[in-house]
Amino acid sequence: MTSPFAALLVPELRGDPDHGFAHLEAAIDDALGIGVGGFLITGGSAEQVSALTKELHRRSRHPLLIAADAERGAGEQFRGATGLPPLGALALLRDVDAVRRAARLTARELRALGVNWALAPVCDLDHPATNPFIGARAFGEVAQRAAEYAVEWIDACQAEGVLACAKHFPGVGRASADPLVSVAHVDATAALLWSDDLLPFRGAVDAGVASVLAAHVVVPSLDDSGETVSRSRPVLTEFLRGELAFDGLIVSDALGAAGARFGTDEAAAALGSLRAGCDLLLAPSDPVTLMETLEGAADAQELSEDDIAPSLARRSFRANWALPRELREPTLEDVLWARQVADTVVHAVRGVFPNIGPVVDVIQVEDGPERAWRTPPRAREPFFATLRAMGLSPRQVDGPTQAGRGSVVITVHGEPGAGMSRVGYAESTRRRVAQAVADARQAQRSTVVLVFGPPSLAESLPEAPNLICCWSSDRAMLEASARRLGG
Repeated sequence: MTSPFAALLVPELRGDPDHGFAHLEAAIDDALGIGVGGFLITGGSAEQVSALTKELHRRSRHPLLIAADAERGAGEQFRGATGLPPLGALALLRDVDAVRRAARLTARELRALGVNWALAPVCDLDHPATNPFIGARAFGEVAQRAAEYAVEWIDACQAEGVLACAKHFPGVGRASADPLVSVAHVDATAALLWSDDLLPFRGAVDAGVASVLAAHVVVPSLDDSGETVSRSRPVLTEFLRGELAFDGLIVSDALGAAGARFGTDEAAAALGSLRAGCDLLLAPSDPVTLMETLEGAADAQELSEDDIAPSLARRSFRANWALPRELREPTLEDVLWARQVADTVVHAVRGVFPNIGPVVDVIQVEDGPERAWRTPPRAREPFFATLRAMGLSPRQVDGPTQAGRGSVVITVHGEPGAGMSRVGYAESTRRRVAQAVADARQAQRSTVVLVFGPPSLAESLPEAPNLICCWSSDRAMLEASARRLGG
C-alpha cells in the first residue's frame, strides 16, 4: 500500500562486491510497495546497476529519483564506469573546460546507467590546516574560485538531463568533526560564512541547482537553538528558501549518520527534518517503519499531508524533468580524456619521478585502522596490474630486497575522510614511512613516496625526498599513478 509520506524517502541500495543487488530483493519489493520517491545506489558493476535501474523505473508507480555519489565520476561507485580525479585535483588545473567536461562525462555515464541524480558537487571549502575530512573532495580553499567551478559543474551536469546536488549546506569546511560520525559544530560568524563558505552555495542556487543537501552540523551563528542544520527551520526555510530564494529540492544528509541522530533517534530526526523544510530524507535504515512512524505523526496531528504537499510537488517535478529519455552516450574521446587528465594531475610535490624496475619493490602503508574501511586493500590491485601491463614486475614487500631494482616505491593510502579527528597522517604512519626511507638508504636505494591523498598531506612526511601526489585511492588514480611511475 502506497503512502504520500513514503515518496519523501530515498533508501540506499548497497551492492555486494560479488553478487550485486540480488540480496536486496525483499527490501526493494517493500520500498516499491510503499511508493518511495527514489533510491541511492552505492557499489555494483555498471551492468548490474543498469539492470537494476531499468527494473526500478519499470516497477515504480511514479517517476523515481535514482541517486549516486559521483563526485569523482560514475566510476567512483560503479565498476566498469569511468573514474575521474577528485574535484580538488581538477581545480588545480585552473581550467574551467576541464571541470565542465568532467561533469558532462559523469552525467552522461550516470544517465546511460539509469541514474538521474548526481549527489555532487561538493560545495564545501577545504581548510586543510583545521579540517581533516574534506580534503580533495572540495574545489579548494578559495571561495570565489570554488564557486566558479561549482557553477560550471552544475550547469554542465544538468545540461545532460541529470540533477545536480550542492552539498553539504551551509558548508562543513570549518566543522569541528565529521557529521557522518559525530556531532559537529561550525563556529564561524554569519558574516564570515556569507562572504566565504556560503559563496559556492549562493552561486549554485543562482545557477539553478536542482537540489541542496542539508548537513548534520550545528551552526550557532545561523541558528542559536543548538539544532543541526538538517533540522533547523531558521536555516532551511527562512534562510535557504527565503533569503536565498532556493526553489529546488532540499534533502537531508544520510539519516544513518551519527550527526543526524544528535540528541534523538532516526524517526524523530526524520520528523524534525521534514518540519524544518527538508523535502527528502536520504538513506533511512528501515523505510517501511519510518513511513509508519510518519503516518503516526500525521494521526497525532504532528505532521499533515498539507505540510508535505509542497515537497511532494517538488519531488514530482524534478523526477519528471529527469525521466529517462534520449541520452548521449560517453564517447571514446571522453574516456581517453578522463585517463589523460588523471595522468596530468599526478605530480611531484617534492623531488622527481625516479627510475624504477624492472623488478619493483612496493611497500604499502595504510594510515591508521580508522581509515581502512574506505578502500579495502584488495582495491589496490589496479596499481599493480597497471605496472604489470607496462612490462614491470611489482612485488609487495616489507622492505628493500636484493631482487628489486631502481627506487623503492612506498605507497601511502588514507586520504582525509569519514571519522578523521586529526590533521595529516597518524604518528604510526609517519614512523613507518620514515623507517622505509631509512632502510632503503641503508640498502643504497633511492625512494619515491606516492601519497594517495591531497598534496597537503606531504607536510606529514618530511623524510621523503621524492614525494608524488596521487590524490586518492580510487581506481582511476591508482592506474594513473602507475602509468606515470612506469612511463
